[in-house]
Amino acid sequence: MPTPSRDSGKPKYLQIADDLVQQIKEQILAPGDQVPSESGLMKKYAASQGTVRKAFAELRATGLIETRHGKGSYVKRRPPVRRKSSDRFRRSHRTAGKAAYLAEAEQSGSTPSVSVLYVGPTDAPDEIAERLSVPAGSKVLARRRLYFSDGIPTEEATSYLPWDIAKDIPELFEENPGGGGIYARLEEHGHTLKELSETVRVRLATKQEIGALSLSPGSPIIHLTRNAESEAGRIIEVCDTFMAADQFVLEYRIPADD
Repeated sequence: MPTPSRDSGKPKYLQIADDLVQQIKEQILAPGDQVPSESGLMKKYAASQGTVRKAFAELRATGLIETRHGKGSYVKRRPPVRRKSSDRFRRSHRTAGKAAYLAEAEQSGSTPSVSVLYVGPTDAPDEIAERLSVPAGSKVLARRRLYFSDGIPTEEATSYLPWDIAKDIPELFEENPGGGGIYARLEEHGHTLKELSETVRVRLATKQEIGALSLSPGSPIIHLTRNAESEAGRIIEVCDTFMAADQFVLEYRIPADD
């Protein structure tokens, strides 16, 4: 394995980062491979820990690696998933028995999986209560899930549904609500969807979010909150989601007419 040139004129941490980038491009470090540890790089390049950490920071900035909390850094397997809002909630996906994340994963070529963390009643947080037009602290149904792509956690989502609607749809209380997901069950019970609207923020991950998605400290996340409105004009679900920012590209189609 080549070592960085001492006469390149670059700081040593950039030489190390450039060398690792070259190894990734030449697939000496192949997609999915673990990048050598800090101690391994310190020994190989006769560098201090501070220098190696600067090299890792440069390498992360290239988008070629991902760091998993407590597990080390790995060469990314594929580009970020392109999440197309105009496509992922099409009714045709639901009638075909596909929830949004399954349709999305199928298009990206990844293998999806989901872990259900909680299904049951909860008190509505203030922002969720406001969106659902119920008093703060009202009982709602919460469905919290952790989503994986090729075994790597990429997002955690919690759906909140008004209790008076959810209580009459027993499938919503099951870990697997059936083909097409919760939107299909809602529509089967007369709550036809009219519109979905999303609020997107980018911020630093909290300690809990870092642990859930195996992120590096200081990593950014996409915090997305979605309202699902029925044809009756009622918000029948609010989905609160945080996503690893380097794993997704969000695409929106916006009509230009009145």
